[in-house]
Amino acid sequence: MFERAALARILPFGIYIAFILIADVLAWLGCDGQQLRHLYAVKIAAVVAALLYFRRDYDELAGPAPGAAALLGAAGAGALVFVLWIELDAAWMVLGAADGYDPRRAGAVDWWLAGSRLAGAALVVPLMEELFWRSFLMRSGTAVDFRQVDPRTVKFQVVIVEVILFGIEHNLWFAGVIAGTVYSALYMRQRSLWTAVAAHGVTNGLLGAWVLHTGSWRYW
Repeated sequence: MFERAALARILPFGIYIAFILIADVLAWLGCDGQQLRHLYAVKIAAVVAALLYFRRDYDELAGPAPGAAALLGAAGAGALVFVLWIELDAAWMVLGAADGYDPRRAGAVDWWLAGSRLAGAALVVPLMEELFWRSFLMRSGTAVDFRQVDPRTVKFQVVIVEVILFGIEHNLWFAGVIAGTVYSALYMRQRSLWTAVAAHGVTNGLLGAWVLHTGSWRYW
């Protein structure tokens, strides 16, 4: 049962990362970058399929929903992370160079590409990542059967390691560390993963809307 519980939270994240690696290999082999943009929708569909397959294993998503005040606080935290995300881009805060995601075709936005990217980033990625980073990785550093761990009891050093790893998953690593800290704090304080998912979704949704409005594709 523990192995399945861990797999349910690792596999969707692993699928997401595998598609990133597949895209990198295809680009290295000379595949057209414009065509590779369509791979994002396939990636999100594969992640959704995995989440649906394991849906009965996510006990941390069951039970009473967080109250309006908790959700409002999560939304505010997510909006704050968005503002910090676009501001914390000094040279030392960046890992490598981000190609970004440009959904334009012949100078005009392809709304199929843009819509799938925005929906994936705002609705699917927050759920997938919070199940992996906060619910599984953060709690498994405290006890083997992570499902029995109250998020409020997670050790400080475990949280530090988790948020650093979450940060370096992103090109804007420092902003990622800040984001991971905020989402972890919400989960630990409210004891509801939905608050972390909601904040993460607000951050990604606002970022996507801002990218589409400004054409700052490198942030996508």
